[in-house]
Amino acid sequence: MTEYEEMTVAQLKDVLRERGLPVSGRKAELIERLQEAPEEEAPEATDEDIDDFDEDFDADDEFFDDEWDDFHVARQKPVLDESTISDIEILNAQKKKQPAFRRQEWFRYRRLSKTGWRKPKGMHSKQRTNRKYRAPVARIGYRKIASVRGLHPSGFEEVLIHKPGELEGIDPERQAVRIGSRVGNRKRMQIHDRADDLGLRILNRRRIERRGDLL
Repeated sequence: MTEYEEMTVAQLKDVLRERGLPVSGRKAELIERLQEAPEEEAPEATDEDIDDFDEDFDADDEFFDDEWDDFHVARQKPVLDESTISDIEILNAQKKKQPAFRRQEWFRYRRLSKTGWRKPKGMHSKQRTNRKYRAPVARIGYRKIASVRGLHPSGFEEVLIHKPGELEGIDPERQAVRIGSRVGNRKRMQIHDRADDLGLRILNRRRIERRGDLL
């Protein structure tokens, strides 16, 4: 097993970006692309660099720890064109201007403050008649730009799946995976492993303890 096979898809893409190589494709394609590309030779360290490093180095520093797994790994980003990026910026600006739609008399009863939006239907409702001293009513004019409506905030198109076989055919550059809430840990682990092989991002990934062959 090579050192590239032990790396995650995000780490492989970081190495490809540093070498100026394309980052799209499955994990096997990324590894093959790295193996075919010539490795860059690291510049030789001079005496001045060694002296500066010795001055700053401290063996008791908390940074030099064996727990390297806790380091942050950048999340996978979609490949978007300029028009989609500009539309997402318009969408975010529209969301900032949108008021919070609250249920009628949400401030009076605690049980109503915990529920979502409900359309006011009372004959004498001040909210239904759009009085200024009442909360605004959800209307079609608050609808967002149509080209990017329904996308995940990261820009991915969400695809709901319930088993590993449904991962085939998903585009890792435009689409991301969301696992169904009723999927168990055993099948969820299989989906995680298969998605990593295909270079797919899972939006609701969770940590699962691997207890031998029990899961």
